[in-house]
Amino acid sequence: MAGAVSRSATPDEVRRARAETAMSLPAPLPALWRARDGLHTESGVVVYPAGDIGERNATYEVARYAPGFLLVGDDSGGRGFLVRTDDQASAVYSSDLGDLDPAYFDVVAADFASWIEALG
Repeated sequence: MAGAVSRSATPDEVRRARAETAMSLPAPLPALWRARDGLHTESGVVVYPAGDIGERNATYEVARYAPGFLLVGDDSGGRGFLVRTDDQASAVYSSDLGDLDPAYFDVVAADFASWIEALG
């Protein structure tokens, strides 16, 4: 996978990400971080590293505009990728980062694990 981050997140980084987001993380996300701390594909899709996820969710005010969702990445062009935090098998959704209204989210994958696989 082009641009894949080679180092894995430390257990402290994963704990900090959980604390900063104050949400349940889909199990495949920390699993990805343990393998490699985020990724950046040739197409520009970024899955945030553990150290960035709290800041990205705060910056885009996800808790305010899309409560119950977690921003996990973006396409480097203004669209974000989100998952529901109350569903470990959540679909992956895409949305314009300037309008995080869940009514307008598009489903891009049935679940996080299959989305990551498709990116490779």
